[in-house]
Amino acid sequence: MTTPEPAAAPPPEMPDALAQEHRLHPMSWLFVMLQHMRTFIVPLLAFLIFGRTDRNELWSVVAICLIAAAALWRYLTYSYRLSGDSVLIRSGLLHRTLRQIPFSRIHNVALHQTLLHRLFGVAEVRLESAGGHKPEAEMRVLKLAEASALETLIRRRGHQDASAATSAPAAPAPLDRLRPGSDGVLLTLPLGEVLRLGVISNRGMLVFGAAVVAVSQLRLKLPEDINRQWSRMVDYFFGHFGVSQVATVVVLLAVAFFALLRLLSVLLALLQYSGFRLEQEGRRLTVTRGLLTRLRTSAARRRMQAFQLQETVLHRLFGRRTLKVDTAVSGSHHDDRSFREIAPVATPETCDALVRHVLPGAAWPPARWRPLHPHAWLRLALPGTVLALLLTALLSWRYGALGLWGLAWLLPATFVAWQHARRAGYAVDDALVAVRSGWWSRRWRFAELDKLQVLLLHRSPLDRLLGMASLSLDTAGTDPTKSALRLRHLPVEDARALLVSLDREVARRPLRW
Repeated sequence: MTTPEPAAAPPPEMPDALAQEHRLHPMSWLFVMLQHMRTFIVPLLAFLIFGRTDRNELWSVVAICLIAAAALWRYLTYSYRLSGDSVLIRSGLLHRTLRQIPFSRIHNVALHQTLLHRLFGVAEVRLESAGGHKPEAEMRVLKLAEASALETLIRRRGHQDASAATSAPAAPAPLDRLRPGSDGVLLTLPLGEVLRLGVISNRGMLVFGAAVVAVSQLRLKLPEDINRQWSRMVDYFFGHFGVSQVATVVVLLAVAFFALLRLLSVLLALLQYSGFRLEQEGRRLTVTRGLLTRLRTSAARRRMQAFQLQETVLHRLFGRRTLKVDTAVSGSHHDDRSFREIAPVATPETCDALVRHVLPGAAWPPARWRPLHPHAWLRLALPGTVLALLLTALLSWRYGALGLWGLAWLLPATFVAWQHARRAGYAVDDALVAVRSGWWSRRWRFAELDKLQVLLLHRSPLDRLLGMASLSLDTAGTDPTKSALRLRHLPVEDARALLVSLDREVARRPLRW
């Protein structure tokens, strides 16, 4: 016989309701089932609408029934309780699991509400930690009041366990009146800024591509009469109009297509970023956004590992930039619910002010940017040169001497490489290391020296020939799809000296993540 473990006394600020053992919301099984059904929604629609009865669709129906049974089982066997310094989660009946998550280990708390969640008055809570490829816990779903109280308590307790207690939140204040460590609203996006974000972003193209892939999976065949009508229309169009008229119609259709994509991007921006608010409470930053689906996610400032400023051509046209952040939570870079954007769109002055507020000990923007190797443009022009030679060889084989026109590609390739090398640079001081790159689309990536973990100097054979070297600086939670914090094509003497200097500086500093 086992003796039940004594319940830890709740902390003074913990509500008595949260100190007791709780189960998920009675409708949680429905939300879990609906979330997993997205994988089978395309074949299921084909089965219900078009009456297709092949084995793939029937197996999808069987899979959905199994998912419903698993979701109901999870509701019956899942419970949680809060102790003085951690969250205790029990799950399973035959194979029982007790998971204890200390408050100090929780790096990010996300509260997620879709339109269906809001109709039922519930929310989903995700607890994320550093280095994990999935959340430490996903509570799907809780009553909204219970989820909000849980989120507030975990953020407050984690803040205290990190020895960073602050005074009570002050009244909201604009960014330029906030001092480091003070509380309030740092940034809001009015409707006009959300519309600009929609025009600048390219989310419409991504959605269109996903829709094309989804429709292609249905393998639909139009009726023969519809195919004949379309064929007659196309033949009539190309047979009765001249080349200039056809070209005009094609151009107008292309313009209308891209305009519709931008309109779709604007609609997506309204859905995702309406009501955007960046707030600070103590040492945590909290983002709240969304029109139909409401999302509130937060992260401690000390968990923020690296930052990126992005400026595309459309950003410059509207005089805006985007400020993103990498947190010490792996595996969530492509999850819309993760803490990634401090400023989805803002003026350059506002972005710089936010950086100075979040990193009060760093000088931003740097006073001086160091250039790359004088011959870095040759290194950057190599891909374009290889492409021009391959194109010339292919055209010469097909068209003879006319194929030499392929060498004309060398001019724009070299010009673009020269522009990239001219604008690129790096800056290092006693608190921050920063890299800037890009010409049409410009990026600034930077991180505090306290957050660096691995320093790597590498040289390719071509780098050794040209006397160059590159430095890669690793931080926790880096997104592998982003441009790395990498100092490329430096003079080899400068790269080695910088490696020794950074290694000495990082070794004497405690790692903060």
